[in-house]
Amino acid sequence: MKVLVINCGSSSLKYQLIDSESEKVLAKGLCERIGIDGSKLTHKVPGREDYVVETPMPDHRKAVSLVFEALTDADHGVVKTVDEIGAIGHRVLHGGATITESCVVDEHVKKVIRDCFDLGPLHNPANLMGIEACEKVVPGKKNVAVFDTTFGMSLPEKAYYYAIPKEYYDKYGIRRYGFHGTSHMFVSRETIRFGKLDPKNAKVIVCHLGNGASVSASIGGKGVDTSMGLTPLEGLIMGTRSGDIDPAVVQFICNHENKTVDEVLNILNKKSGVLGLSGVSSDFRDVSKAAAEGNHMAQVALDAFRYRVAKYIGAYAAAMNGVDAIAFTAGVGENDAETRAQIVGQYLGYLGAKIDPERNQTRSEQEISADDSKVRLFVIPTNEELAICRETVRLVGEA
Repeated sequence: MKVLVINCGSSSLKYQLIDSESEKVLAKGLCERIGIDGSKLTHKVPGREDYVVETPMPDHRKAVSLVFEALTDADHGVVKTVDEIGAIGHRVLHGGATITESCVVDEHVKKVIRDCFDLGPLHNPANLMGIEACEKVVPGKKNVAVFDTTFGMSLPEKAYYYAIPKEYYDKYGIRRYGFHGTSHMFVSRETIRFGKLDPKNAKVIVCHLGNGASVSASIGGKGVDTSMGLTPLEGLIMGTRSGDIDPAVVQFICNHENKTVDEVLNILNKKSGVLGLSGVSSDFRDVSKAAAEGNHMAQVALDAFRYRVAKYIGAYAAAMNGVDAIAFTAGVGENDAETRAQIVGQYLGYLGAKIDPERNQTRSEQEISADDSKVRLFVIPTNEELAICRETVRLVGEA
């Protein structure tokens, strides 16, 4: 089956057409500046020159139409008709506490996505627009919603409740949801497969490290804890997000700087993290370069980031009463050998974890632990699109 995977942002649409049998990407692309002047579609097919279409895209419906036109174009396409595309899988941020698994889209699913607009104000409206655009452009084609919060919905009550009056959970669904869920689901399962671990009982910690960063714990591929919470602000220090802080910091800054809560949350989301601490950049490569040149606060920012990751690994090893494997993924996790080496070397010796310096130079799927390491260490490139494709095939096959 050929599956079209779509990830809609408020003014963008990313897509991949995947052959589910070979799991190869047949084509991928990006629609930019939807609803803004200068709209452009860039369509990529392996082995061919990029196909670029610059034309107005007033809404996501037009963008979806252009995607299907590109996929079926006589010169640049990869299928003759849309009938060759078996189903469409959509990344959706939030299903609240109502939807706990990926599902085929129907009116109830769309209502839940809409009801969660306040939990995912930037993503959920765009995700729904993408689904409804596909319904109009290719009516009758099955759409599958793969929720970013699904992985976190298997957390036990002791892990997902906040210690605040329960009425706020009952009224508003305030709890820990976790994000990067599709990535954590894919990488935890791929670690088990690649490492030939026990598929039912393997205890795996996944470190999704990038501009957005999170850590998860799973047993047999089922999430038992994750570092992000009600929003992606909780947990690790990130590119621009503060991660865990004392909540009273918000009140303190509000009172002393005469700012609103919304203004301070904007600072914590967009002006903090390694950017705020280093004063250099939100890009870890820039911060690493500055640290190598002697910038003290750049080095502090990197040290603090790695320290926070190690603390979560330790917490989750305790939560699972042991750990069989630790996997590094995403931009920093996959590409920054120094960060991996520092986290393991400085902090995980008590677990008996040892990294092999040569194996650690990899940027592809590989085990990087030393032969005598008591915990197996892996680099596992994330592939959210493939995870969505697999879920789509599973659900469409069941439907």
